[in-house]
Amino acid sequence: MRLLKFFGWTFVATFSSLLLGLSGAFLYLGPSLPSAESLRTIQLQIPLRIYSSDAKLIAEFGEMRRTPIRYADIPPDFIHALLAAEDDNFASHYGVDLASLMRAATQLLSSGHIQTGGSTITMQVAKNFFLTSERSFSRKANEILLALQIERELSKEEILELYVNKIYLGNRAYGIEAAAQVYYGKPIRELSLAQLAMIAGLPKAPSRFNPLANPARSKERRDWILGRMHKLGHIDEARYQQALAEPAEASYHVATPELNAPYIAEMARAELVGRYGSDAYTEGFRVTTTVPSDLQETASMAVRQGLLDYDRRHGYRGPEARLPGTNRDAWLEELNKRRIINNLEPAVVTQIGSSAIHVLTRSGNEEKVSWESMSWARPFISADSQGPKPQQPGQVVKIGDLVRVQRQEDGSLAFSQIPAAQSALVSLDPRDGAIRALVGGFSFEQSHYNRAAQAKRQPGSSFKPFIYSAALDRGFTAASLINDAPIVFVDPYLDTVWRPKNDTNTFLGPIRMREALYKSRNLVSIRLLQSTGIDYTLDYIGRFGFDKRDLPRNLSLALGTANLTPLEIAGGWSTFANGGYRIQPYLIERIEDRDGKLLYQANPPRVPGEQPAPGAFVTTSTATEDSIPDTTSGDLPENAQPTPAGQPPAAPEPIAAERIVDARTTYIMTSMLQDVIKRGTARRALEMGRSDLAGKTGTTNESKDSWFSGYNADYVTTVWAGFDQPESLGSHEYGSTVALPIWMGFMSAALKDKPPHLQAEPEGLLTLRINPGSGRIASPGTPGAFFELFKNEAPPPMASEEESSQGSLAKDSAPPIDLF
Repeated sequence: MRLLKFFGWTFVATFSSLLLGLSGAFLYLGPSLPSAESLRTIQLQIPLRIYSSDAKLIAEFGEMRRTPIRYADIPPDFIHALLAAEDDNFASHYGVDLASLMRAATQLLSSGHIQTGGSTITMQVAKNFFLTSERSFSRKANEILLALQIERELSKEEILELYVNKIYLGNRAYGIEAAAQVYYGKPIRELSLAQLAMIAGLPKAPSRFNPLANPARSKERRDWILGRMHKLGHIDEARYQQALAEPAEASYHVATPELNAPYIAEMARAELVGRYGSDAYTEGFRVTTTVPSDLQETASMAVRQGLLDYDRRHGYRGPEARLPGTNRDAWLEELNKRRIINNLEPAVVTQIGSSAIHVLTRSGNEEKVSWESMSWARPFISADSQGPKPQQPGQVVKIGDLVRVQRQEDGSLAFSQIPAAQSALVSLDPRDGAIRALVGGFSFEQSHYNRAAQAKRQPGSSFKPFIYSAALDRGFTAASLINDAPIVFVDPYLDTVWRPKNDTNTFLGPIRMREALYKSRNLVSIRLLQSTGIDYTLDYIGRFGFDKRDLPRNLSLALGTANLTPLEIAGGWSTFANGGYRIQPYLIERIEDRDGKLLYQANPPRVPGEQPAPGAFVTTSTATEDSIPDTTSGDLPENAQPTPAGQPPAAPEPIAAERIVDARTTYIMTSMLQDVIKRGTARRALEMGRSDLAGKTGTTNESKDSWFSGYNADYVTTVWAGFDQPESLGSHEYGSTVALPIWMGFMSAALKDKPPHLQAEPEGLLTLRINPGSGRIASPGTPGAFFELFKNEAPPPMASEEESSQGSLAKDSAPPIDLF
C-alpha cells in the first residue's frame, strides 16, 4: 500500500508540476504570442507576373515560386500521403500530439541530441508563419502554445491549406502547386499517386529527399509513404503495387514564358517596382501590358533577321575561340559555359569535308552543317572590305573552332555568327500611345541594355519632318522653292565657321520643299530652320514631347543632331499619323492584385473620336496630363479606381489628347512623307504593295546610325541600327539598307490583310495645279504642271507668262507627282 501511495503521490506531483509549468509558461509567453486569427488574413508571397495583351505569360519575377491552392483543389490522395508522412493523427489531435512529443523527448534524453521535434502539422504552421527555425526549448514552448490557439481558431481544412501553400519544397518552390510545376511541369491535380507521394516526402528535408539532387533517396521515401498509405487503408493493394512500380522521373521545369519579350518584361518590372517598391515581387500582382504577342514576335524576328543579314554582308569575323586538342569532354565542358544567344547555338567543329562540316553541340551530338549555309563567310577586314569568297569549308573553319549555328525549321543546322551591330524597334498605336511592340537589342541574354528606351542617338534625316512641319506652320508650302546651294556662315551659337553639305556633295539649286524632303537635301533643311528661327522651332518641336535639353540650339538641329531614343522619336512621329495630337507612349494596360481585383487601368489621352483598341481597359476617373503613365520613371497615376473582381469597368470618361499641330499640316506632311517611299530614299518599301505608308530614312555622319520611321494610321514604327560604341556601319550602308528592311519586315506582317488607312483629309485644303519650275499656280497649258496641296488661306500666286511657258523646263525637276 505504501508503494502504491508513493507512486500515486508521485504521479499527482508530476502532473501538478507539469500543469503548473504549462500554466506558468502560458502566463509568461501568452501575452507576446501573435493572434492565431491573423492567419485568416495573412498574405503569402506570390511573384509578380507580366502578361501580353492577349494573356500570354511574358515573365515572372520573385524569389519564391508560389501559386496558392485552395483546400478544395488539393487531391485527396495527396492529403492522405502528406498525413501519412507528417502527421497521421492530424484529424484527431488538438494541435499537439503528446505521443510524438514524448518520443522526441526520449530520443533527446537517450542520445543527447535533438533528433525529431515531435511537431504536428499545426505546430509546423505555427513555426512557419510566426517563429524562427531556432532549436530551443523556448521556441518549442511558443510553438506548442500557438498550435493550441490555432486549433481553437481555425478548422482542420484551413490549417492544412495554410501548410501546403507555405512549405518550402526545394528549388525555390514554395507550396505544393509550385513544386508540382517545378518537378513535373504540370499542376498537382494532374499528378499520379506516385508523384504525389514524392512531393509529400519533401517537407521533412527538401534537400535530402529532393528527386533531382538525390533521386535514389527520394524514391526510397516515396515508397515508404506509399507503404504507410497502404497500411492506413488509404489505397488498396492494386494501387499500391502500381505506384511502387512507377519509375521516378522528376526533372527540373522552369516556368517557360509563352512570349519571349524580355525588354518589355524589364520595363514593366521597373515600373511596378517604382510604384510598389519591393512589394512588387511578393504581392502577386498580375500586370497586363499593351503588347499583343503576335506583333511582339514579329518585331523580334524582324530585328533578328535584319541584323543577321547586315552582319553577313560584311563577312565572317572568325571563331569565338579555338579550342586546343581533340578532347570531346573538354569541348563539351566549354560548350556548356556558353549561352545560346537568340537561337544561335555554340558548337565546336569536329570534321571538315569538301561539302560540309560536322560540329559538336551542347547536347553531345555531332551534326552536319552544309556548305551552302557557309558560302557567305568571306573574311571580315573592315566595315568596307572583306576578303575573297571562300570556295570550300576548310577556308572558313578549322577543327576545334568554337562557332555558332542556327537551327532551321527542318531541324538542320546553318552556319552563323552573333552580330556585332545592334538594333531597336518601337511600334506605337498613334491614337493613344500604346506600345504594340518593342525590341531593345539583338538578344537580352547578350545585353540587358534597352536601346529602344535608353539609347540616345542622333536621328539624322529622320528628324527633318519636324523641321518641315514647323516651316509649314510658319507660312511655307510644299511647293515653296528653297535654294539647295552651298552655304558658309558663322553660326552665333556654334561660334565657328560651318560648311554643311549634302550627302552626295551635289547641289540642285532652287527646289520645292516636297522634292527636297524626299531627296533629303540637308542644305534645304538648314535654310528652312534659318528662316523659321531657332527659338520658334525649338518651341514648336518641344510640343511633340521632346526634352529641349536634348535639342541643340543651333542650325545643326536641321540635320538631326539631337540626342533622342527610338521611343521618343516614335512618340513624336505619332502626331503626323494621328492628325496633329500629342500622345504619350505607355506600356501597362492594367494591374490586378492576387485576388483579381483591379488596382489600375490605363486611360491615356487619346485622339478624339478614336475608340480604345479591342480588349483595352480604361479607368473610370478623369485624368490630367500629369497623371499620364511614364514608362521610363515607373510612376503610375494615383487616380485609378479599383474595380471589384469579375466586374467589367464602368464606362470611362475619355481624356482628349491635346492638339499640337494643325490637322492640315499633318495631312500635307503625310503626303510629302509618302513621296519618300514612292520616289525617294525609301523606295524599297514599295515592295510591300501598300498605298498608305509614309516615312523617312535617317543616316548620320560616317553611317554611324541608321534610322527609319514610318507609319499609317494604325501603327507608327521606328527602327534604329548601329553599334553601341558608335562606329561606321559601312560607307555603303544607310537608313534604307539597314533600318528600312527591319521596318518592312515588321510592318508587312503587322498590316497584313488590313485595308489602307491614313488620316482623313481635313477641311480647309486646296488642291491646285502648280508650275513645277516656280511652285506657283500654273496657267492653262503649262508643260509638266501637276497638283499640290495648300491651306485655304495660303495659296501661291499665279505664275508669270514667262514661267508658264517654261514650265518644267525651268530646271531639272523630278517627274510630275501624282498626289492621288
